[in-house]
Amino acid sequence: MGWVEGIQRAIAYMEGHLLEEVSIEEIAREAHSSAFHFQRTFSLLTDISVGEYMRRRRLTLAAEDLTGSDIKIIDLALKYGYDTPESFSKAFKKQHGIKPSEARKNARNLKSYNRLTIQVSIKGAEPMNYKIVEKESFQVVGLRRPFSVKNGENLSGIPAFWNEVNGNKTDATLFQLNDGVVKGVLGVCDTKEDSPLMDYWIATAHEGEAPNSFESLEIPASKWAIFEVRGPMPDAMQNTWKKIIQEWFPSNSYRHAGTPELEVYTDEDPTSPNLYSEIWIPVK
Repeated sequence: MGWVEGIQRAIAYMEGHLLEEVSIEEIAREAHSSAFHFQRTFSLLTDISVGEYMRRRRLTLAAEDLTGSDIKIIDLALKYGYDTPESFSKAFKKQHGIKPSEARKNARNLKSYNRLTIQVSIKGAEPMNYKIVEKESFQVVGLRRPFSVKNGENLSGIPAFWNEVNGNKTDATLFQLNDGVVKGVLGVCDTKEDSPLMDYWIATAHEGEAPNSFESLEIPASKWAIFEVRGPMPDAMQNTWKKIIQEWFPSNSYRHAGTPELEVYTDEDPTSPNLYSEIWIPVK
């Protein structure tokens, strides 16, 4: 299955189950992806989370029901997954700007979020610098934290984790330990298939035993797509990820191998416009 086709299948699955409670794992399975990779891909393509997309679509359909039938508001709330009319009314007003009772009288100002379609456009003006290399397995040592991909917990938790590590100078210790095949301090995403949890590591490649305060992780032998990242953090890293998802994956035959991926950081000034970093994606 192609990359775009997988995303479209997942969208079709969401649309077919808007009135049900479905998990991110079930949705991602339609795209043959892990929950983490699908959530990130979807967010980078649409600028909203999977949960927010489904919420907007449900409230769009609820508005159509509200203005096109005489269904009671309490029944409408239950139909679209809200426990009480009050919680439904609050969500409805947040999206549409008016209460359900007001919308029934005046539907002119309602907002409609239509079903998504994914279209790939070829953008060649700004080339991406990358290389494909194969490496044997290697060890990283560092700190590990589990995060959930539900409700964007990982999106807020990971930056806080980095702030903590930079603030207590653990990053300096990791730079000193770095003697492995990858140079720098690493952000490692280790996702679990069919699980809303992922392990995020702030680590470094190190050949010896892990110091007492650190854990170790074996990175399997892989074929890697290594992308250059130029510019200050965090924007340069985020922009490169967006181009990888929007342009690189759709335009070639490589697919994510499902094993841990790396962001590689140097000890240079993170605000420098000339800062060099890398993204390592295991591919097949």
